[in-house]
Amino acid sequence: MSDRPAIAAAPARRPLLVRRIRLLVAATITYNVVEAVVAITAGRAAGSTALIGFGLDSIIEVSSAAAVAWQFSAADHERRERAALRVVAVSFFALAAYVSFEAAQALLSGHRPDHSTVGMVLAAASLAIMPGLSYAQRLAGRELGSRSAVADSKQTLLCTYLSAVLLLGLAANSLFGWWWADPIAALAIAAVAVKEGRDAWRGDACCAPVPRTGGAEQDSDCTDGCCRG
Repeated sequence: MSDRPAIAAAPARRPLLVRRIRLLVAATITYNVVEAVVAITAGRAAGSTALIGFGLDSIIEVSSAAAVAWQFSAADHERRERAALRVVAVSFFALAAYVSFEAAQALLSGHRPDHSTVGMVLAAASLAIMPGLSYAQRLAGRELGSRSAVADSKQTLLCTYLSAVLLLGLAANSLFGWWWADPIAALAIAAVAVKEGRDAWRGDACCAPVPRTGGAEQDSDCTDGCCRG
């Protein structure tokens, strides 16, 4: 995508964008509920803290997406923007805290999980599905000027990174016995989650349109990079 600032959606497109965000959020919630059940079940069977952590991350994702769904269930969804952003931010912080704890515990204990075919298939499926959901929601959120929708799309994108980390970690453990690969990469993901949570808390998740004098809207100032990429 270009570096040009996002342009506010025309009034006629706003209802369409709101419906699109609702559908994308519903799809994200549905997939993450299934993902959580499968990951936690497979993690317990294999004794994999990474898989169990991935499943709990899915539950955190559901809380973030549910906050955006709550916001857009109201006719005047802009009034709920700040509250939804705070929930998304807290979800990021909770994810970072949990992933950091699990990674540190795995490194200190040297725990070696069993091979999990189910876990590897689940991670690969999430790696294929989540980027599309994140990209579509981010486009709609940027055009609508919704910080919470863009913040939630970043939460979904972070799940993509975790899927890649999980897949590499499970594969490295199964093929080479590199049990430490997953917790090391997970710590890097936790650092990213803290940064995104801070941006969401401050309301920096999207470049919202800036009102002109007289009520019209102009292009926004892009100071945090969300309008890029």
